[in-house]
Amino acid sequence: MIPDYKTLKLSYDYCSKLTKLHAKTFYFSSHFLPQDKKNACFAVYAFCRYIDDLIDNSLIKTLSSADGFSKIIEGVNEWRRQLKSLYNGEFIDHPIMIALKDTISKFEIPENLPNELIDGVFMDISKNRYSDFEDLKIYCYKVASVVGLMTTHIFGFKDKETNKHAIDLGIAMQMTNILRDIREDAGKNRIYIPEEEMRYFDYSEDDLFNFKINDNFHELMKYQIQRADSYYDKAEKGILMINKDCRITVGLMSRNYKNILTQIKKNNLNVYEKRAYVPYYRKLFNIPKVIYELKKSEINI
Repeated sequence: MIPDYKTLKLSYDYCSKLTKLHAKTFYFSSHFLPQDKKNACFAVYAFCRYIDDLIDNSLIKTLSSADGFSKIIEGVNEWRRQLKSLYNGEFIDHPIMIALKDTISKFEIPENLPNELIDGVFMDISKNRYSDFEDLKIYCYKVASVVGLMTTHIFGFKDKETNKHAIDLGIAMQMTNILRDIREDAGKNRIYIPEEEMRYFDYSEDDLFNFKINDNFHELMKYQIQRADSYYDKAEKGILMINKDCRITVGLMSRNYKNILTQIKKNNLNVYEKRAYVPYYRKLFNIPKVIYELKKSEINI
């Protein structure tokens, strides 16, 4: 079944509203995309968000249930089956799946990518600690870099090296999420800061769960921020490798997310008492800066 124009538009509108509600930084940056690419990115985000919510909500509802884990697996596997059906050309009567089917066919998004995303989100059920950064990088790749790779197909690119920089940007952004959300994740008994590094800086799990701020915590946070910044820097080259009509959006995404790290530093690294965010006026100020930097870089290519 091929959905008619009205059904397809309603499906993309549904994805757009979901994105606006839950991903304000991306939604703001998306205004500079052509409409077809904007819609496609909304479909990808809506799929990501739905899977993430499915895992988290199912985990909360079934935590005390003996067969809770099996129910979660059943729900995830159902989405895998539906995803497989989409790639086989079948119709799934759900607004996200209708929009996603149109997106993956138009932009030729490889089937392994959304499946890797499901793998990554599923890790939040089976894993709540990470031994070292190499261990954490696998998680960051699957829940964030994979999204970058999917949207890179939407943006358009010629050089395969672009994918490498998309992966770097995904890791940078996920590390930013991790640092911003330490307190929130602790409430779910999740610690994403590598255990090896917590030991090195002599900052224990008890310290984290008690929201302890001391010199050790400051040094641990500085180390994490420095590494995230280095991934933003490595990803910068990739912006000029995507199609020109999408560069402002990716540039703004990178700049606004990196500014969350700046805000964490302005808050004296206290992520326990104040959630870092980039205010709307600051996002507006970043528009001319990003446009100027892109034009300057394009001239120097």
